Amino acid sequence: MSYTIRLKNCSFFAYHGVLQSETETGQRFHVDLDLTVRKTDAVADDDISGAVHYGEVFALVEQVVTGPPLKLIEHLAGRIGEEICGNFPLVEEAVVTVRKPSAPIPGVLDHVEVVVTTTRS
Repeated sequence: MSYTIRLKNCSFFAYHGVLQSETETGQRFHVDLDLTVRKTDAVADDDISGAVHYGEVFALVEQVVTGPPLKLIEHLAGRIGEEICGNFPLVEEAVVTVRKPSAPIPGVLDHVEVVVTTTRS
């Protein structure tokens, strides 16, 4: 059995992108997480020691997103998923969505987003 933890619309300022202007000026990035967690006694007994601390998950995501600039949000989403699965043993799968609202595209759009699924090996 498992359950899902969702963190929605986590917002960070960072310098990812292919264009030099993106890496110099920076922009907002938004991250959604859907984490499939192996069910433990925490579901029944209200004990955090058997749960995934989502405040710590958020801090890890912030560290990755605000870390060294990357070119592709695909790579950023994959890194986030790998870090979560590598640091939180109860997480069986991390579905990571990264949105880039200010993508340098000549046209009108709300945002560009990439979704990457990482499964614990």
